[in-house]
Amino acid sequence: MADNPYLKEGRLADVIAAITAMGNYRYYKLDFDKWAERINNKPDDGARWGAVFADHPEFFRINPDDKKASLVWRRQLPKRFDPKRSTELQRDEFEALSPGDRNGITRRPLMASELTALINVAVELHDRALEQKKADRYWIPILSAILAFGGALLGGMIARP
Repeated sequence: MADNPYLKEGRLADVIAAITAMGNYRYYKLDFDKWAERINNKPDDGARWGAVFADHPEFFRINPDDKKASLVWRRQLPKRFDPKRSTELQRDEFEALSPGDRNGITRRPLMASELTALINVAVELHDRALEQKKADRYWIPILSAILAFGGALLGGMIARP
C-alpha cells in the first residue's frame, strides 16, 4: 500500500490542480511542459507533471508518441469545440468546415459540475488510500499490548525472590 500514488506528499493537490487546468483550458491535449506552464507556471516542471499523469490513469491519458497528456473525461467528448470562438459547433457546422479548418477544432472544456465530480472522486480515492494505510497498521496496537504484557510477566518473574 506504500506504493499508492495518493499517499505521496502533495499529490492530492497536484491531481486537483491538473484536473482543474486540463478541464478548463480551451485545448484538451498538450505536452507535459505546456501543462506544467498552465498548471503552476513552471514549464521546466514537465517531467514532474508527466509522473503525476502517469501515476493516475484514472484521470489522465498519455499519448506515448508525442508525450502529450489529456483528461480522460474530455477525450470522450466529440471534437466539435472551436477554441478561437469558444463555442461548440453543431454537427452540420462541423461537417461544413474544410479539412484544414477541422484541424483547429478540439473537445469542449468541462462544465463546473463535471470538474466538481472529478475532484470529488480524487478526494474520495485519497481518503480511501489513507483509510487503507491505517487499516494496514492494525497489528501495531496488538503487538504493543503483547509486548507490554510480556514485559510485565518478565518483570514479575524477575522481581520474585
